[in-house]
Amino acid sequence: MKFEERTLSTEQIFTGKIISVQVDEVELPDGKLAKRELVKHPGAVAIIALTEDKKIVLVEQYRKPLERTMLEIPAGKIEPGEEPKLTAIRELEEETGYRAHSFEYLQTFSTSPGFADEIIHLYVAKELEKVEQPAVGDEDEFIDVLEVTVEEAEEFIANERIYDAKTVAAVWYVKNL
Repeated sequence: MKFEERTLSTEQIFTGKIISVQVDEVELPDGKLAKRELVKHPGAVAIIALTEDKKIVLVEQYRKPLERTMLEIPAGKIEPGEEPKLTAIRELEEETGYRAHSFEYLQTFSTSPGFADEIIHLYVAKELEKVEQPAVGDEDEFIDVLEVTVEEAEEFIANERIYDAKTVAAVWYVKNL
């Protein structure tokens, strides 16, 4: 592989509920040594949920790392052994109270390849129906659900209420449908 960095040693620094952090000593292509701080993540899914009138379903929640409330497409962590599509179906219901009759895989992408191995599997959910008694989400998650037009979403991007890459990409995708 071009520019490959060969791992010489790994030191586990932290293991948490969602992520772990390690420091790898690597040999660079020119033979020199370097340290790499890596965040390990199990992967996630994100869902572009579209109503019949092409509104995008968003969730509003507080994001502690940024110390602010944001609007995002529904998303969540893949549980051990869980298929990404099943995670997406589960997360859509838990976070929004919707179930989709059409669920289509769109793309997989990395979020921060400079320091993390997290990847997100992106799905498009259509033919939504509201679930009378939706599955219960995480007990430490407080979420409001909104349905917005593409134009409203673009305004939210401009004023940074939508601020994360997966949601910006989702809005651009819907705009180009």
